[in-house]
Amino acid sequence: MLKTVRARILKTMRERVIDAQFQKSPLPVLRAARMLRGMAAGEKLRILATDPQAVADFKDFCKTSGHALVAASESGGVFSFSVKVKAAVP
Repeated sequence: MLKTVRARILKTMRERVIDAQFQKSPLPVLRAARMLRGMAAGEKLRILATDPQAVADFKDFCKTSGHALVAASESGGVFSFSVKVKAAVP
């Protein structure tokens, strides 16, 4: 029982990461879209990018695709976006 609970906790804490630093728009969003297609509902994807245009790109992408932009931040010229995969449509 404890092993099952621990496995579930680790799975929910884990997130996939795309390092798209130094790639120009729209490549970070295109790479994210490709990876999100293979992820389960509720999983999270973190994207690192340095192109300032990525801020608007990820806001627009999440708005049109239905995925949730959970967090967006910038530190030292590196933008970090956390996207949660939308729930599957029954």
